[in-house]
Amino acid sequence: MNDVVVTTPSSSSSSAVTLLTLKHRGPKSNGSDRESEVNNDGVIIMGMAKKGHVTTNAQPFFMTWTAQDLLHVARFHWMPCVFAAGLLFFMAVEYTLRMVPSSSPPFDLGFVATRPLHRLLSSSPRLNTLLAALNTVFVGMQTTYILWSFLIEGRPRATISALFMFTCRGILGYSTQLPLPQGFLGSGVDFPVGNVSFFLFFSGHVAGSVIASLDMRRVKRWELARMFDALNMLQAVRLLGTRGHYTIDLAVGVGAGILFDSLAGKYVESKTKLATTTITTNTKEASFTKRIGKIENDH
Repeated sequence: MNDVVVTTPSSSSSSAVTLLTLKHRGPKSNGSDRESEVNNDGVIIMGMAKKGHVTTNAQPFFMTWTAQDLLHVARFHWMPCVFAAGLLFFMAVEYTLRMVPSSSPPFDLGFVATRPLHRLLSSSPRLNTLLAALNTVFVGMQTTYILWSFLIEGRPRATISALFMFTCRGILGYSTQLPLPQGFLGSGVDFPVGNVSFFLFFSGHVAGSVIASLDMRRVKRWELARMFDALNMLQAVRLLGTRGHYTIDLAVGVGAGILFDSLAGKYVESKTKLATTTITTNTKEASFTKRIGKIENDH
């Protein structure tokens, strides 16, 4: 089989669509507005459409596929292939599954997997209280680290991310107030301390830990990040065992941590560029914003 490459054009004047093509295989000339470029290795970069142009006469991309292309995708891009199979599988599951009646509690696979732990904690209130206290300590560690990164080290990204995340969590949690799971095992020392009410969707415990872990990786605190990830997994198992969260709350918590960390990074970057390029009368404010941006970029 010929050598295979996946190329992404770097031209800022074109809107590129990355295609999966074989080496030295170029598009047929069809007189359209599509562009082709050849890099230094002689690899033809396909999928270039001139900015502002619509290709109406171009040959559809799928008609250029060959058996070698399909084998290449299956071999070197197996993960999207697995996702495609997952799409078909869960379409079949979704369209044939009996829905949970409105009179029944939600079905949660995480609750099924943690039944032994739930029975253990139900029969041992002291163990439940101990684990709740340890979990509260872990939440305190997350909070301390996120505030430390801003107030002591001058890196606001993790703090801004947490503010974004908890605000969004409050909006979503109030908008859809899920019922408390049956068999919930509360504790007076669990966070929030005092058996107060809380939003189920999504898990702030998990999202906060993810935000802290991502920040640790940015500053190369690898061992601390791995420790937080391990504690976060144990926290998730405990929350399922105590019926403190549904599985979906925990899964979305992971995604929320990643999402809001990314958004906070874009926010800091945009403000740093604005402070650098915009002439402002408030020089102190501009200087403070640029200092923050420089600290983040240095890490």
